[in-house]
Amino acid sequence: MMTTIHIDEQQTRASLVLSTKRKKRLEAGHPWVYENEVERLNGEAEPGDLVDIVDHRGKFLATGAYNPHSRIRARVVAYQRLEVMDEAFLTDKITSCRRYRKRFLGQVEAYRAVYGEADGLPGLIVDKFHDVLVVQFLTYAMDKRKSQVTQALIAVFQPRSIYERSDVGVRELEGLTETKGLLYGESVRYVEIEENGLKLQVDIEEGQKTGYFFDQRENRAAIAPLMQGWGWRSGIERREVELDGRLQLAPVNKNGKPVTYPYWDGATVLECFSHTGSFTLHACHYGAKKVTCLDVSEHAIESARQNVVLNGFEDRVEFVVADAFQYLREQVAGLSARQKRGDLANVPAKQRPDTSTALESGGRTWDVVILDPPAFAKNRAAVASACRGYKDINLHALKLVNEGGFLVTASCSYHVRADLFLETVRQAAQDAGKRLRLVECNGAGKDHPHILGVDEGNYLKFAIFEVTTL
Repeated sequence: MMTTIHIDEQQTRASLVLSTKRKKRLEAGHPWVYENEVERLNGEAEPGDLVDIVDHRGKFLATGAYNPHSRIRARVVAYQRLEVMDEAFLTDKITSCRRYRKRFLGQVEAYRAVYGEADGLPGLIVDKFHDVLVVQFLTYAMDKRKSQVTQALIAVFQPRSIYERSDVGVRELEGLTETKGLLYGESVRYVEIEENGLKLQVDIEEGQKTGYFFDQRENRAAIAPLMQGWGWRSGIERREVELDGRLQLAPVNKNGKPVTYPYWDGATVLECFSHTGSFTLHACHYGAKKVTCLDVSEHAIESARQNVVLNGFEDRVEFVVADAFQYLREQVAGLSARQKRGDLANVPAKQRPDTSTALESGGRTWDVVILDPPAFAKNRAAVASACRGYKDINLHALKLVNEGGFLVTASCSYHVRADLFLETVRQAAQDAGKRLRLVECNGAGKDHPHILGVDEGNYLKFAIFEVTTL
């Protein structure tokens, strides 16, 4: 239980007085106070100091961490009067975080251990990679208490190493500069983790953000049913045949010959924006026949390649370093050119155009196309542009999904809400002449809890659609 420390009423501490015209978001559980909700600051407070948040009548509402440099003037750290946010307080909160993950994740040893406001520690992100912790300090209050946070993490997790990855632009909004480096223990760059029975090597120093995205763990497992059940397209089915002198149920092609390739029933898969290749690994793990793993970053593809080799899937994966938008367009253009040339079969020879020229490159299709792009909208002003981007990649991806195949698509742009994202995908399907049947619609995993009413934490949208032609 958190220890609540009550201050003496004579002790002076600054109070942040809220406006009479504000909406009562704080009373409904929202942990942020914006600058336009503040009437005045009574007293003096430095950035990162604790202040009493009170309404216009002086009624106490919460203890907040103050920052005059940010549009978010205060972030709630407790709904009681808290004298200090010290190592003891932080240790107690982080212990609670660990207990929560243990309940829902069981024996998993790699997960998001602390998730900012959702865990009552605004601006603190901690990812656990077995005995290595990667930390982000995203607010002035947490950055100011970096040593106390570090000691609290040591007390709770007894890690081998703690590495800071506060090299993110959002710190500028708090009046902080970007920084990274070792905080505790031995220097470790690469860590190996396990997810859903797969091994992954993570680059904590140079990988995106903290090195790995735990928020899609359950969603990556959700693609399992899509990876098998495709042998019938090639005329392969299981029949009783005589093998080694006895009747056995085995896969047989349309000529009656047994099929020995172990992944005869697997899907062909395209993963765009692969990063460490996590969806590629899961596709292979669940039985995919062939996977195309694509990312614009050579570093990302090299990371994915290492993970594929680590799991023994190299014979089923091809790697492509390319811009996903351009690659999808090229495949659609090639497919369109092939279809047009195929349509010439019914045109009299004299009326046919010259077909001696080579066809455009591209024209490939897949049973499953997976889109897991980075955030396209960093703020509200970018929403319209982001939706155009989402529509573009989903439109082209839909054209490349084999009939009856599946589109797996996601958005991590908080400002593009779930209903808008789904509507954007629907519009893409309409323009592509496709009918979508929703199979699954999820958010982030259980180690990324979401406080009801705090929409800022509800950022991830993930959907699986069956795709057929209208």
